[in-house]
Amino acid sequence: MRISALLKDFKVLTVFSIVLIGLLSFKTSDKTIVVSKDGKGHFTTVQQAIDAVGNGSASTTKIIIKSGVYKEKIIIPETKGAIVIEGENPENTVITYDDFASKKNQEGKEIGTTGSSTIFIYSNDFTAKNISFENSSGKVGQAVAVLTTGDRIAFDNCRFLGNQDTLYLKGAQDLADKSQPSRNYFTNCYIEGTTDYIFGAGTAVFENCTIHSKEGASYITAASTPQGQAFGFVFIHSKIVGNATQNSVYLGRPWRPFAKTVYINCEMNATIRPEGWHNWSKPDAEKTTFYGEFNSKGTGANASKRVSWSHQLTQEEQRKYTADSILTGNDHWNIRKNLQ
Repeated sequence: MRISALLKDFKVLTVFSIVLIGLLSFKTSDKTIVVSKDGKGHFTTVQQAIDAVGNGSASTTKIIIKSGVYKEKIIIPETKGAIVIEGENPENTVITYDDFASKKNQEGKEIGTTGSSTIFIYSNDFTAKNISFENSSGKVGQAVAVLTTGDRIAFDNCRFLGNQDTLYLKGAQDLADKSQPSRNYFTNCYIEGTTDYIFGAGTAVFENCTIHSKEGASYITAASTPQGQAFGFVFIHSKIVGNATQNSVYLGRPWRPFAKTVYINCEMNATIRPEGWHNWSKPDAEKTTFYGEFNSKGTGANASKRVSWSHQLTQEEQRKYTADSILTGNDHWNIRKNLQ
């Protein structure tokens, strides 16, 4: 009897140990995580899945996000290894929150533009597919949907929804070392907003994207490209559209004096102002910015009306504006591999 009881206890302990080891090892060994609001996945929130990704992991963790509206504020620390998050489709897989810059925190202080973001991507090697990222606070001033500071970040078939300051490619904006790279690639994406809705110091390529200026829009971009950085924001084969008033939207204005923004083979509708660019009441910035276009098409693409300090690129000059030449870098980042 005593031996039988001991064997029984041993079996129970063994089963418990196996379960415990499985739970402890999930954080580092399971490379596919499922998030589902109905409880049928590993987790019910996206942040729980992010927290389960190992720090400094040499392999990629894939997070599948089932259809649903996930109202949560998400932080992806710089310590995390490579992550791919993939929704079922951007129309019904939505990550949303409603913070805004003038909102007060528990100490009674405004959270600011940076603090308003729905998702903070501080890590390197982050990829998102088939997801909508939204700031749903409405027209309340600065309200960020996505903020990135990491490097080698890619988005495929994603939507970025908001009004002012929708997409903050912060990069090295607040760093003493402005040479730290923050490369971002967007393909087949939709980005909407009203004022400066694509802004920051990062390098970004938008290829085959739709850039939508909503009613009341004024400026699409507000780059703060660091001095000496070769590229800022580059739009390639994209559609610059929207339902803003005709001739009311500028292609860009300089948040910082060395802002760089270029449009290559883009279609522009009548929302774009004939002069194209604004100096943000900084005449000296006209000498230091680089704003350019090549082969813009559509009713908003009248090259003869553009401000004199912008550039209409030659065939030779535009050749360097490809996703590969802009983003590959010294580490030979393969953006196609990220999106496989």
